[in-house]
Formats: sequence, structure tokens, C-alpha cells
Amino acid sequence: MKILLAGGGTGGHFYPIIAVAESLKKIVKEEKFIDAQIYYMAPSPYDERLLFENGIAFRRSYAGKIRRYFSIKNIFDYFATAVGVVKAIFAVWSIYPDVVFGKGGYASFPPLLAARLLRIPVVIHESDSKPGKVNAWAGKFAKRIAVSYESAAEYFPKDKVAHTGNPVRPEIMDPITTDPAKFFGLDASSPAIFIIGGSQGSQKINESIIDVLPELVADYSVIHQTGKANFDDVVKTVAVVLKDNPHKNRYKPLSYMNILALRMAAGASSLVISRAGSSIFEIALWKKPSIIIPIPEEVSHDQTSNAFAYAAAGACSVIEEVNLTPHVLIAEVRRILGNPALASKMSAATASFAIRDAADKIAREIINIALAHES
Repeated sequence: MKILLAGGGTGGHFYPIIAVAESLKKIVKEEKFIDAQIYYMAPSPYDERLLFENGIAFRRSYAGKIRRYFSIKNIFDYFATAVGVVKAIFAVWSIYPDVVFGKGGYASFPPLLAARLLRIPVVIHESDSKPGKVNAWAGKFAKRIAVSYESAAEYFPKDKVAHTGNPVRPEIMDPITTDPAKFFGLDASSPAIFIIGGSQGSQKINESIIDVLPELVADYSVIHQTGKANFDDVVKTVAVVLKDNPHKNRYKPLSYMNILALRMAAGASSLVISRAGSSIFEIALWKKPSIIIPIPEEVSHDQTSNAFAYAAAGACSVIEEVNLTPHVLIAEVRRILGNPALASKMSAATASFAIRDAADKIAREIINIALAHES
């Protein structure tokens, strides 16, 4: 049995793919399938260590990034995608998998088209409340379609789509609640706020947090994932902003968070501030109230609708970037953390998004289709 996983480009695509791969390996081991081989095809390996640890063979594909705004780079990327499709056809043919699983995004287009041309069954997963261009196209011929948001199902054929939730790695599902504040060197007596800027960090969120940091640390501890590229600038700026502040030790910046740090931050925090990517589903599993700040729609077609879909369940509040002022941000933090009944209600509302077995459901369907194709 050969299974090809396609996608990547961002952590929001890569880590759910790893969650599915882990479930595939678990099912293969439990049911004693022989010679099950898993491949991952993307423009870059993203995290070679995770691929190696899961026994996943990497195959490079080439795809141009199609932007939603005018850019001269789009012209060159159309040619890059055309070349990438030709190379993907040969690469997929050389593997000839029994099924191809596509996670969406421009990176998955060449291998999905190659699978279509080679008559290899396709399964796709849509992470967002509205499908992107690649998944909207692939949904027309995919054998099965999994969606993270119930609202996304309406964009696909009813007989092929299932609401599975978003795949999350089991190792980050559960917060660590034993002395998490001590892990970061923070005072456990003050409520903690956990800021996630996405896999690369968010300069806009970083700037907004710094603007209100003196007010935040007066009442709360702050665990701030800045992103590697932004870390040094944030640390230098905060050193000036919090100079002589008696509560400056309540602020803990981190460039990157491993699994232990992520679970500790989830355990320590009373509120999470985040973008509206796949982190929404991690926050839901942690049962934390949140403030979601989506990337503007002209940059990312999906995050605004994701944020408001989550807010409709009552699990978060949404601040759009155009409204992200220091006054609005600090007022919203205080509104939630100053009202235990509201925070508890938001925490309970995460349940409809906290689907723990999403990766298992998707992996099971992938294996069923692969076995049918083998025979």
C-alpha cells in the first residue's frame, strides 16, 4: 500500500498532514498491513525531523504561488506551476500511490492534477470555512472530502463530504496543568494571556501587544510567541517599553514553541489571542476563551470567515485588523477576563470545534480507498 500526502507551505497545512500521517501509521500497525509506505510531496519538507520520525519519504514538487492581488510575480509563477505539473506527473507516476491525500493550497495542485491524469483516487481535506481554489476544483473529482467547518460542506457534493473537524497532533491536544506558570518563570497569582501569531508569527499582532503591554502586565502575565523572524525586534522594543516597569517579569517572549512549551502555555493561560488558522482547533481542544484576529480578507480569503464561524458558536470574540487599536484590544481582554461567567461560557462553547478523532477518521477513509484501489 502506498499513500501520497500533498500540501504544505505553511504550518497550517503541514502539521495537520503530520497528524493524519500519525493516524495512518497507528492504523497500519494495529491492523498489521504489510509494506505500507507514506510519501509527502511539497515544495519543501518544512520540518525534516518530523518527516523522519514518522518514516515519511519526501518528494519535492514545484508550484508557483497564485496571489489574490496583482503582482508581476504571478506571471512567473504560472510558468513555475506549469513546469511543476509536468514534473509532478513523472514523480507521482514513479511512486504510483494507491491514494493521494490533498490538504489544499497551491502546493497541492501539481500532485493532485497528476493523480487526476493518472486515475489515482484522491481524498481532500478543507481546513477553512470556505474552500480555496485548489480544493474547490479538486472537490469535483475527489472520492471523499473532509471539512473542518460544517459550513464548508455546502460547497461540495453532499454524497462525498463529511464534517470531520481539523486534524490535530495528539501530543498537543491536552494542556499541562501542573505548575505551567513556574515553567515560564511567571507568577501564578495573575491570570495569563497566551498570544499565538501563527507558525511564522504575526508582526501586526506583535505591534499591537507591545502597544498595550504596560497595561497588560499591570494585571496579567503574558506568554508571547513572536515568530523567529520577529523575536529580536520584539525583545529590543519591549526592553524599552517595560524599562523600570515593576511588572516587567510578567512578560515571557518566545520565538518558537516546542510541544512541551505549547502545552505548558495552554495550561497556564486563561485567554488566548490568535490568528484564525488551524490554531482555532487547538484552542478549542484546550477549552480556552479566545480573541481571534484574522488576517485581512484581501490577503487571506479564509481567515475572516473562519473567525466569525468560530465566534458564531460563542467560543471567541473577533477583532478585525482595521479595528485593532490599543483601546479596543485592552478593553476586550478586560471584558473577558473580568467576567468569569462569560469566560466559562466561551470555554464551554469550544466543544463543537474540539473534535479529537479528526485525523483518525480521515486516515481510516484514506486506507479504505487505498485498499480498494490495491484490489
